[in-house]
Amino acid sequence: MVAIIDYGMGNVASVQKALNFLKIDNIITDNHDLIKESSVVLLPGVGSFAQGMKNLNDRGLVELLTNEVIIKKKKFIGICLGMQLIMEKGMEPFECQGLGWIKGNVIKFELENLNVPHMGWNNIDILNDTYYKQCQTKDFYFIHSYHVVPDDKENIAATVNYGFDVVASIQKENIFATQFHPEKSQNAGLSILKTFFETNA
Repeated sequence: MVAIIDYGMGNVASVQKALNFLKIDNIITDNHDLIKESSVVLLPGVGSFAQGMKNLNDRGLVELLTNEVIIKKKKFIGICLGMQLIMEKGMEPFECQGLGWIKGNVIKFELENLNVPHMGWNNIDILNDTYYKQCQTKDFYFIHSYHVVPDDKENIAATVNYGFDVVASIQKENIFATQFHPEKSQNAGLSILKTFFETNA
């Protein structure tokens, strides 16, 4: 079972709809026992880094998720804000400590000639194809004003060019996360989710 973490930061329904379409057993929950019983943790989210961390802390989920993902090595997938929160520190709207599972920060786009937020469909460049093998296209849907800067470039699974190479996804051991929204990226996004759950069944 996949535990889709409900922490008040949106897009859980669209993620569940995608998993239901793929016939992947799932539940939207913040219940500690159900999360412990799950085989995969999925952290979605849209909104600010600081609010996301506050909501996780208020629900007692920071220590629990860290224990499940980092100590027990449970498979994890993060989407959008869910990818940003696994970093050490974010700046939205002020400096804030993250989950700290991946070394690095989340910083605001500083672009003179391009709109912020970065929003819409963009082709990605794949650096680690573990979960991209079934993709027939590389076009994915993005919406974000802040971007991830990991200390170790080996953790970058894909990039997208938006004035410069921006991290589009991260992969390290049992952790996989995307800045884009696979659940909103039609067949390409569904193929990634399908491959991830087939690989980690």
